[in-house]
Amino acid sequence: MKLKNVLIVVKNIEKSKQFYHDLFGLHVALDNDGNMILTEGLVLQDEKIWKDFLGRDVVPKSNSCELYFEESNIEAFVEKLEKLYPSIQYVNKLMTHSWGQKVVRFYDLDGNLIEVGTPM
Repeated sequence: MKLKNVLIVVKNIEKSKQFYHDLFGLHVALDNDGNMILTEGLVLQDEKIWKDFLGRDVVPKSNSCELYFEESNIEAFVEKLEKLYPSIQYVNKLMTHSWGQKVVRFYDLDGNLIEVGTPM
């Protein structure tokens, strides 16, 4: 068995597609009307579909999981993030952990937590 995808719920699939393309270079691998698979295995699912499927509300900024990306030139990434999405909500701005890894944490457009760190 192997893990194939990670699915996140989004309110506006087109805006989210653009966000993940702009910042992480992800492209659409499959668009199935409310379910969009991006390269690297990230799946965007329309919130209405998810709520109908589960019969429960979506809780943005639940802080129960995160998407983790690595970037060796993290300062350039943060500049791009601030330029393209100046109103993005940070959990923490660029910082350096005691073990030397630089990280930034923020929410995507729908409150999904993202961490970008330098490779370890």
